[in-house]
Amino acid sequence: MNDIKALVKRLQLIEGQVRGVQKMLEENRYCIDVITQTSAIRNALASLEDKLLERHLSTCVVKQFESGQGEKAKDEILQVYKLKRK
Repeated sequence: MNDIKALVKRLQLIEGQVRGVQKMLEENRYCIDVITQTSAIRNALASLEDKLLERHLSTCVVKQFESGQGEKAKDEILQVYKLKRK
Protein backbone atom coordinates (compact mmCIF):
# COMPACT_ATOMS: atom_id res chain seq x y z
CA MET A 1 0.00 0.00 0.00
CA ASN A 2 2.99 2.29 0.52
CA ASP A 3 3.56 2.36 -3.23
CA ILE A 4 0.02 3.67 -3.72
CA LYS A 5 0.73 6.53 -1.32
CA ALA A 6 3.90 7.35 -3.23
CA LEU A 7 2.00 7.32 -6.54
CA VAL A 8 -0.71 9.59 -5.11
CA LYS A 9 2.00 11.95 -3.83
CA ARG A 10 3.54 12.05 -7.32
CA LEU A 11 0.15 12.80 -8.82
CA GLN A 12 -0.40 15.62 -6.34
CA LEU A 13 2.94 17.12 -7.36
CA ILE A 14 1.92 16.90 -11.02
CA GLU A 15 -1.39 18.54 -10.16
CA GLY A 16 0.56 21.41 -8.60
CA GLN A 17 2.68 21.71 -11.72
CA VAL A 18 -0.44 21.93 -13.88
CA ARG A 19 -1.87 24.67 -11.66
CA GLY A 20 1.47 26.45 -11.96
CA VAL A 21 1.26 26.35 -15.75
CA GLN A 22 -2.28 27.71 -15.61
CA LYS A 23 -1.03 30.60 -13.48
CA MET A 24 1.86 31.19 -15.89
CA LEU A 25 -0.61 31.49 -18.77
CA GLU A 26 -2.86 33.82 -16.81
CA GLU A 27 0.19 35.98 -16.10
CA ASN A 28 1.12 35.91 -19.79
CA ARG A 29 4.54 34.45 -19.00
CA TYR A 30 7.17 33.82 -21.64
CA CYS A 31 6.08 30.98 -23.96
CA ILE A 32 9.32 29.04 -23.71
CA ASP A 33 9.04 29.01 -19.91
CA VAL A 34 5.51 27.60 -20.18
CA ILE A 35 6.62 24.98 -22.71
CA THR A 36 9.47 23.99 -20.41
CA GLN A 37 6.97 23.38 -17.62
CA THR A 38 4.55 21.43 -19.83
CA SER A 39 7.47 19.25 -20.91
CA ALA A 40 8.30 18.59 -17.26
CA ILE A 41 4.66 17.63 -16.64
CA ARG A 42 4.67 15.25 -19.60
CA ASN A 43 7.85 13.61 -18.29
CA ALA A 44 6.39 13.36 -14.78
CA LEU A 45 3.26 11.66 -16.16
CA ALA A 46 5.39 9.25 -18.19
CA SER A 47 7.34 8.39 -15.05
CA LEU A 48 4.09 7.81 -13.16
CA GLU A 49 2.86 5.52 -15.94
CA ASP A 50 6.12 3.58 -15.80
CA LYS A 51 5.75 3.06 -12.06
CA LEU A 52 2.12 1.96 -12.48
CA LEU A 53 3.08 -0.47 -15.21
CA GLU A 54 5.93 -1.86 -13.11
CA ARG A 55 3.51 -2.34 -10.21
CA HIS A 56 0.95 -4.01 -12.47
CA LEU A 57 3.51 -6.39 -13.96
CA SER A 58 4.94 -7.39 -10.60
CA THR A 59 1.58 -7.90 -8.87
CA CYS A 60 -1.51 -8.21 -11.05
CA VAL A 61 0.10 -10.00 -13.98
CA VAL A 62 1.84 -12.47 -11.70
CA LYS A 63 -1.47 -13.24 -10.00
CA GLN A 64 -3.20 -13.64 -13.35
CA PHE A 65 -0.64 -16.17 -14.52
CA GLU A 66 -0.78 -18.04 -11.22
CA SER A 67 -4.57 -18.28 -11.46
CA GLY A 68 -4.54 -19.54 -15.05
CA GLN A 69 -5.45 -16.22 -16.66
CA GLY A 70 -2.27 -15.94 -18.70
CA GLU A 71 -4.13 -15.02 -21.87
CA LYS A 72 -5.81 -12.08 -20.14
CA ALA A 73 -2.43 -10.94 -18.79
CA LYS A 74 -0.86 -11.16 -22.24
CA ASP A 75 -3.71 -9.15 -23.78
CA GLU A 76 -3.36 -6.42 -21.16
CA ILE A 77 0.39 -6.19 -21.68
CA LEU A 78 -0.08 -5.87 -25.42
CA GLN A 79 -2.76 -3.23 -24.93
CA VAL A 80 -0.45 -1.13 -22.74
CA TYR A 81 2.42 -1.62 -25.17
CA LYS A 82 0.27 -0.27 -28.02
CA LEU A 83 -0.85 2.70 -25.91
CA LYS A 84 2.74 3.58 -25.04
CA ARG A 85 3.75 3.55 -28.72
CA LYS A 86 1.21 6.22 -29.67
